[in-house]
Order: sequence, then structure tokens, then C-alpha cells
Amino acid sequence: MPVDSGKKLFVGPRFRRIRQQLGLSQTQIAEGLGISPSYINLIERNQRPVTAQILLRLAEAYDLDLRDLATADEDRFFAELNEIFSDPLFRQIELPKQELRDLAELCPGVTHALQRLYAAYTEARRGETMVAAQMADRDEGARFEANPIERVRDLIEANRNYFPELETAAENLRDELNVPAEELFAALSARLREKHSILTRIMPVDVMRETLRRFDRHRRQLLISELVDSPGRSFQLAFQIGLTECAGTIETIIGRAGPLDDAPRRLYRITLANYFAAAAMMPYQLFQTAAEALGYDLNVLSQRFNAGFEQVCHRLTTLQRPNARGVPFFMLRVDNAGNVSKRFSSGTFPFSKFGGTCPLWNVHSTFDTPDRLLSQVIELPDGTRYFSIAQTVRRPAAPYAQAQPRFAIGLGCEIRHATKLVYASGLNLDTSEGAPIGVNCRLCERENCSQRAEPPITRTLILDENTRRMSSFVFSNAREL
Repeated sequence: MPVDSGKKLFVGPRFRRIRQQLGLSQTQIAEGLGISPSYINLIERNQRPVTAQILLRLAEAYDLDLRDLATADEDRFFAELNEIFSDPLFRQIELPKQELRDLAELCPGVTHALQRLYAAYTEARRGETMVAAQMADRDEGARFEANPIERVRDLIEANRNYFPELETAAENLRDELNVPAEELFAALSARLREKHSILTRIMPVDVMRETLRRFDRHRRQLLISELVDSPGRSFQLAFQIGLTECAGTIETIIGRAGPLDDAPRRLYRITLANYFAAAAMMPYQLFQTAAEALGYDLNVLSQRFNAGFEQVCHRLTTLQRPNARGVPFFMLRVDNAGNVSKRFSSGTFPFSKFGGTCPLWNVHSTFDTPDRLLSQVIELPDGTRYFSIAQTVRRPAAPYAQAQPRFAIGLGCEIRHATKLVYASGLNLDTSEGAPIGVNCRLCERENCSQRAEPPITRTLILDENTRRMSSFVFSNAREL
């Protein structure tokens, strides 16, 4: 982010986000920057600008990358607001796009509130929850928690999928163990045994049955199914160490989220322990350096760090350390029915919160070509282009006659970052035609799409019994108001 010494920026919400991620009060950050707490307050309320001198002091005092003040989050917030306000519920309200962009930039907290309110509304509308009954059972003024999975996803996005305290703890652990990746399982097992009196046992499938991991608190045993592969076994041991040794750090992070019901709190704790486990298997500095040097070759990274394909892809979305960033990837995991079970983004890709993905994105085609990695340039209706790669993965081995779950992993980045990837080698990205995809059918306004599953909710459906077109749905060009 170039700094013009004569330019003044009004970036209050972004400044506040950085301060909160650093865990600092207004008084503490004011002392570090040599200005008054009242001036910090005015900056965060957008009543005073942030000068270039303050930006440079901020970067120097806290070892920050000034790209933290860039607009990636605002672009994502705008896409989410646009999805919400495309609902027929708002059909009679003429809301200019610029007002939504202003709201996303100036009031990110309001954006989060609207997301949660709309999520509760859609769940009630679909009959997934009985909001009225739940609210009747609560005290007046009690909060409503929507889907805990979506709540935790929101928390991860609010932290930009990066938790520095856990990164530091994981790197310290690997420094203490001082073993190569292929010896990590034995080292983690020894640490659990010697430091926490926890014995690791690999158990037969007829004992574990459908359970892959179980911690027996009374016998102080960590039981892992024989069906779990080598990377998975190391991950499960690192997860247990994260829960044990980083309990205080994890609770501090959870506390920053504010009041949470039991379900999202437990899920957030599990998610953070998973984050630590991945960071322990793939320590930040070693992994980020290797990824850059190898051109983000996923197979080589998997071999070098003894990690699975999905584990590596997920880890790549977390490389957000200031001054040591990786490519800002987005990732999703889908099954062959199109259900999205994971989505993470450290970039600007506008994932839909209330629907599936576009069938024209070749992440769905990987089920026809198992174990083959596919690449694709994709283009959204607004002209934004991305480069993506996709491949199927299998979960732990399953006994004979049991279905073995398969998923497709999609990993991508903005087209401007694709030159760093070995998968784009030899391609002319400037002239490569992008596959025209949409966020999902309900928000995509592309015409004549043979894969369309439903008409866009922003257009009027046209029905004509005398005509059959390529697309099952024909709609007006005029946006509904």
C-alpha cells in the first residue's frame, strides 16, 4: 500500500479492526503512536483522518503490513450486503449500490449485524428453526444465535482467518520438538506422554467403529482409529496438545468474540484447536517460505510437510502474517451434490452465505476425473477474474461395503496473483478467456445459461408456453425494484 505523505485517509473502521486484532486499547495504541487517546477515538469514528506519518508509525511500532488497511474486507462485506438486499423482501426498496458500498466501508459492525439478522430470517422462513418458540423461552432482551456453523465462520472471517497467538505457540512447539515432518507423530506422542501423562493408542476399527478419535479422560488415553492416515494421526495429536497447552490462549480469543451460546462457543474452541494443529504441522515461516519457493506446488508441499492435500490447501488460506504474507487464497470444499461444507477466504472472492456454488466452476467436474488436478480461469458477472485449481480428496479409508466419502477442494486467487503459481506456468493470463460463472443461480443475472437451476431473485420471471429456450428460465432485463 503506497503511502503519500500529503494524503489524509479516513479509515476509521479499518483502523479499529487492526487495533482490536492487536489486542490493544485506545490508550495503549495512542501511547505507541505518540498521540492522544482522544485523537485515536476521533480516528476510529472517522472524524479525523489518518495521516501518512501515523500510518508509518503504526507499521514500525507494531510490525504491520500497511496492506492491512486495504479494501479486501470491504469488498467482501459489499458482496454480502448485495446478496442480502437482492432478496425479494427488499424488492420495493430502491437502494443504490454506492450506499451499500458506503455501509460496508464505514460501518462493518452494522454489516455483521445485518448478516446475522438475515441468517435468522432465512432459517425461520425455511422452517429450519422455530424462532418464535425459541424467543418465547428466553428472557426479554436475550440474544438470538443463528446457525452456530455460520456464526463461527463469521468469527473466522472477522479475524481474516489468521490467529497470531496460535501461530506463535505452534512455532514454539516445533522449535522445542526439533524434529523433521516424518518424525512428528512420534515426537507429539512422546510429548503427550511425558508432559501430560496421555498415552496415544492406535486402535482397531472393530473397537473404534465409526469414531476416528476419542480422548478418554479417566484413563488418560488418546485413541485413534487405524483408518486414519499418517497426516491425520499427527493432526489429531497436535489438536490434543492445542486443547491442553493452549487452553488459555484459545479462551482469550473466544472471549474477544463477545457473548456466545454454548454451541458456537464449543465449535469455535474446536476450530481454534484445529488451527493450532495445522500450524504445528506446517509452521508459518517454514511453510510460507517453502510455498513461495515451490510456486505453491500442493503435492510437493504435502510431501515435504507430511500433510494431506486438503490440509495444505486450508493452511494456505491462513498465511496472513504482516510482512510475510502468502498469496491471498480462497478455498471451498463441496460434495458431489454441491453442498458446501468448508469455505475460507483471505482474499476478495464473494462466497454466497445463503446458497451453493455455480455448476460451471470446474470444482464440480473433478468428480468425473478423480485424483486429477484441474485448473481454470473464472470470471464473475462484474468482470472480476480469478484463477482456480481443484481436485477430489477422499476421507479416511472405510471398511468394505461402507461408502467412502469424496469431496472436491477448490483453491483460487485473484488473477493478478496467479503468476506465482506453478499451475499457471505457460498461460497468458491476460488473454485467457475466463469461464463465465456466477456466485450462485439466485444472484447471477447471466442470460442463456443451460446450467441455471433457478431464476435470479432480482429479475422478473417470464413464462411462455409457446417457446422453449436453452435455459429453463427466461427473465426480464430490468431489475426488480
